[in-house]
Amino acid sequence: MAQLYVHFCRLVSRLQSPLLLAIRLYWGWQFAQTGWGKLHNLAHVKDFFTSLGIPAPGLMAPAISVLEFAGGILLMLGLGSRLIALLLSANMFVAYLTADREALTSVFSDPGKFYIADPFTFLFASLLVLVFGSGFFALDTFIGKYMARRGTMEE
Repeated sequence: MAQLYVHFCRLVSRLQSPLLLAIRLYWGWQFAQTGWGKLHNLAHVKDFFTSLGIPAPGLMAPAISVLEFAGGILLMLGLGSRLIALLLSANMFVAYLTADREALTSVFSDPGKFYIADPFTFLFASLLVLVFGSGFFALDTFIGKYMARRGTMEE
């Protein structure tokens, strides 16, 4: 029975990289689309940020728009994945704090309200990449392998 469990765990572990690839591609695309939409309507984004009380909305509107657009593309490519995932996670946490505070504060009392809020899936996807990395099918992995091979050749 223990041997079957070990084989099962190995089999399921092989799904990690394809799953991370799917998460990066889908949610990277979603972030890029969101950022692209914001970039094309910065005045509206600035007004929305102002209504939420976000400091320096004139600066934050383009900064967040570029983060979501470029970060989404980098996430899809798997380039700088953990750093981008950290920034996007922080962005989504701030979205909870400012635009969906009630959902955030009800995480324990009414979890349904928390996970149906708009930032939830973006935050969850970002946290998955932050914690588990980009997986095998990513530029991060290929660059890391190249650097490791180059480092062993130079020694």
